[in-house]
Amino acid sequence: MILFATKSLTFAFALLRSSAIGLLFTVLIISAGSGMLPLSASAEGASAAAQGATLGKSGLPLPRYVSLAKPKVNLRKGPGLRYPIEWVYRRSNLPVEIIAEFDTWRQIRDWEGTVGWVHRNMLQGKRSVIIKDEIKTLRQDPGEDAPALLRAEAGVIGRLIECSRTWCRIEVAGRRGWLRNQEIFGVYPDEVVK
Repeated sequence: MILFATKSLTFAFALLRSSAIGLLFTVLIISAGSGMLPLSASAEGASAAAQGATLGKSGLPLPRYVSLAKPKVNLRKGPGLRYPIEWVYRRSNLPVEIIAEFDTWRQIRDWEGTVGWVHRNMLQGKRSVIIKDEIKTLRQDPGEDAPALLRAEAGVIGRLIECSRTWCRIEVAGRRGWLRNQEIFGVYPDEVVK
């Protein structure tokens, strides 16, 4: 059973009073305040809560980047199998941004701004990025003066290795190099990834 902190602590106390472990839950609910922090939140979700991020029902921060786990993923108009398929993705590891959650469904946004719903089993936490707009040069080190390693066209997917605010290190075709984070979709501005 997952309990959520509510604005009405009276309801929470009444609900938990009869439980043998009610005291533990009462302490957790009081410490959670009036936010919607699930008691089963992961360390990542709890960390985001401490920073004031919005948490989804899964206990993970919203929005957040993930990638497609399967080579074929149906994007639906709504959160359920009864909703029509609007688009079919045919690229595993494509980065997407989860912007909402409903039960086992996640509302995502892709790099072109298309929004729809996919089942959570079609997503993975592994981070990837996609080159935006035009051909970009991956560099040996973070900096415009660093030697060029390779050039990648818009739409090329790479594995995210790390980011240090304005520069991100990615792997494309077995080679690792640095790009400005504004040249890729799959990271937030000034995001640090280790």
